[in-house]
Amino acid sequence: MKNPGITKIERPTAESTEELAIKILSWLSAEPSLMSRFLAISGIEPGAIRHMIGEPGFYGGLTGFLMSHEPTLLQFCQDNDVKVEWVQACHHHLTGPNESMWL
Repeated sequence: MKNPGITKIERPTAESTEELAIKILSWLSAEPSLMSRFLAISGIEPGAIRHMIGEPGFYGGLTGFLMSHEPTLLQFCQDNDVKVEWVQACHHHLTGPNESMWL
């Protein structure tokens, strides 16, 4: 599957939003200070993450975490060769049209 985050922005699908969320989670796992911040903000216990994988609300929380802090979003996008607009589109897909975003 081509990476829509690198080419023109397409409509996210359930599969592509899940793929992005897993990429965000993997990236956070390699960044202890950011993972700690995510856990503190979300109130999720570290041991509960495994059980939350597959839940759309959890995926929306991951994209929302990036969307709520521009420097973190930009660093994730740079590190993973993903366009900011793709994260925004996936966040919108996961959270619905009424979710406010800074972009």
